[in-house]
Amino acid sequence: MYSERTGEKLDTIYWIEGEYIGEAIREINVFMRDWRNNQMMDIDTRTVDIMAASQTLLETSEPYMLLSGYRSPATNAMLRSRSSGVAKNSLHLKGQAADLRLASRSVGQMARAAAACKAGGVGKYSGSNFVHMDCGPVRSWGS
Repeated sequence: MYSERTGEKLDTIYWIEGEYIGEAIREINVFMRDWRNNQMMDIDTRTVDIMAASQTLLETSEPYMLLSGYRSPATNAMLRSRSSGVAKNSLHLKGQAADLRLASRSVGQMARAAAACKAGGVGKYSGSNFVHMDCGPVRSWGS
C-alpha cells in the first residue's frame, strides 16, 4: 500500500498461520492514520482482511493507493462540510474503513472483488476513482 497524501509506502506481512503479527498491525495503524493531523486509532483487522482478500481476488500485486483510512472527528466534520457523500457516523471514525484505488483495476472490478468477500460495506465512487471498503454490515452503494 502507499499513501497518496504522504507518499509513504507500506509493504508488510500482517498475518501468518492464523495469527496477526503485532508489529505489522502497529505499522498498519500508523500508516492508516489521519494524515491531516497525525491522529491514530487501531485499525480493525477485519477491514485489513477484506482489503487483502479483495486484492487476492483481483490477482494483482500492485499496491493499493490509500486515500483515507482512520478519520478524526475534526477531519470527518471538515469533509462533511465540503461533500454530501461523507457520512456523519462514518466507519472511518472507528478505524473500520478504507478508501482505495488501484491503477490497474477499475472501480467496478475492485467493488466486485470486495463485495465477493461478503464481509462489509462496499462503496463505488467512479467519479473520484476509488472504492470504499469497510467491515460494517454487508451493503453496497454508488456507481
